[in-house]
Amino acid sequence: MSISVVRTNDAWWVLTPDGAARIDTEAVTTGELLADRAAIESARRGTDTTPVETLALVSPVTAPCRVVAQMTNYVSHVRDSGMNPQTVPLTFFRKSSGSISGPEDDIVKPPHVRLLDYEIEIGLVIGAPLPVGTTLDTSNIGGFIAGLVITDDVSARDVQLPKTQFYEGKSYPTFTPVGPVLLLLEAGEFDRFDELCLTLRVNGRVRQHSTVADMIYGPLETLRALTGFQRMDPGDLLLTGTPGGTALKAPAKPLEILGSLIPPALKWKIFFAKQASNPDYLHDGDVLELTVSTPDGALDLGVQRTRVRYGH
Repeated sequence: MSISVVRTNDAWWVLTPDGAARIDTEAVTTGELLADRAAIESARRGTDTTPVETLALVSPVTAPCRVVAQMTNYVSHVRDSGMNPQTVPLTFFRKSSGSISGPEDDIVKPPHVRLLDYEIEIGLVIGAPLPVGTTLDTSNIGGFIAGLVITDDVSARDVQLPKTQFYEGKSYPTFTPVGPVLLLLEAGEFDRFDELCLTLRVNGRVRQHSTVADMIYGPLETLRALTGFQRMDPGDLLLTGTPGGTALKAPAKPLEILGSLIPPALKWKIFFAKQASNPDYLHDGDVLELTVSTPDGALDLGVQRTRVRYGH
């Protein structure tokens, strides 16, 4: 049975039916905690618990670490982006681990950012070293993935798109909320990955809702490609893409063709002027609620609640 781990500034905890049991460990990083499985198991059986609601939770994935993300990896999101799901390539980008924040922290928009977007994603937390060239198949992939977390790949679209690179526009502080739960999987549970359902609400209204069945490149194919060039280690984080429903949508084909005929600076000026009227971008005070679970609740990553705050 999976184990739900949460973290506060001074401790790690296992969630039990009676509350949160503190893990007796010297681990400081997520990688170190994953290596201390005996302490996790001991806390799982513990009877001295603390009410979960009294804990100030922080990200269960610690920084620094590698944060690698997949782009356009759900059929619905690919269509929203104006691309063909049949031909979209398996593509990666990096985020700064300095963008990691907690499941209850504010998402802070830098003053120069105008178009702030959301992307619910399932994060895979690596549990064993994955050197370049590692052989992966259905029989061993579960041994390399320690657990799952909810992540929000927050994006400054007006920074991301004109620069044609993702790193800056997705790496500002608080642009990767993680948690609340690090769901540690036990033998066979990774087989249920495809049953997971992702839902993101803004101020109570559903913006994104999909199952993993909409995913184009699953974890096995993804990690095989990634380990062709990138080492991953325990505690590193892989974001697996977002479903459709983000604020950003591709322009209609005739407009896209027209845009290709005008200078880039003018094209982006027109595009962002149009996007500025889109009410779905995040506003100061908006509350986001993200959930990921199987329909029966056997695998449940908790509820991430964050609020948008405009920086000054």
